[in-house]
Order: sequence, then C-alpha cells, then structure tokens
Amino acid sequence: QVQLVESGGGLVQAGGSLRLSCAASGTISRIDTMGWYQQGSGNQRDVVASISRYGITNYADSVKGRFTISRDYAKNAVYLQMNSLKPEDTAVYYCTARVRGLDYWGQGTLVTVSS
Repeated sequence: QVQLVESGGGLVQAGGSLRLSCAASGTISRIDTMGWYQQGSGNQRDVVASISRYGITNYADSVKGRFTISRDYAKNAVYLQMNSLKPEDTAVYYCTARVRGLDYWGQGTLVTVSS
C-alpha cells in the first residue's frame, strides 16, 4: 500500500503564489510517474502537471509558464510551485503516484484564489 499526503493549499489573492507538497509513504519499491490533478466545481479531475521517473515533465496548457512541477526522488515527494495564480485555478488539487502499474491518490488540498 502507498499513502500520499498533500499539504500547502490555502487562500491566496490573484497574482499570488503557493507551493503544494506531496509525500509518499508505504511499501514503495519504485515510483514511476507522479503528478497533480485539479478538481473544480464539477466532478471531473483534470491533469495539471506530471513528472516521470526520468524527470520528464508535462503541463496542461492552462498552467504552462506559471506552474512548475518538481520531484525529490530520495524523499518520494513531488511539489507544485504555482505562480501568477488566477481565480480559475481555484480547485482541490490531488497528488498521484504510479507504483507497479497502480495509481494512488492523495486526499486533496484546497486552493482558493480570490479576485
């Protein structure tokens, strides 16, 4: 079993910054891709950013140039630096990790951006 715990969400004004953190624990031999998803007012979760085991990153078009995903392989952690935040970034952000072909999810952390 793998557990993911996010932190770093909160309330910020438009144009501000937040840094989300996610730490994985449990029975982990190797984590492949880690990433962040957002879930707004609807039920759909959309990918925000991902980073592979080799450090290859991908971003949703809506966050390119504003968000940066990074990873600490020794700590089994992933981070999301969010700059120039917009009200439309308001969502619950979920951390994910793929371990041996299985996807694990954190409990989510709420980010609220006020205008």
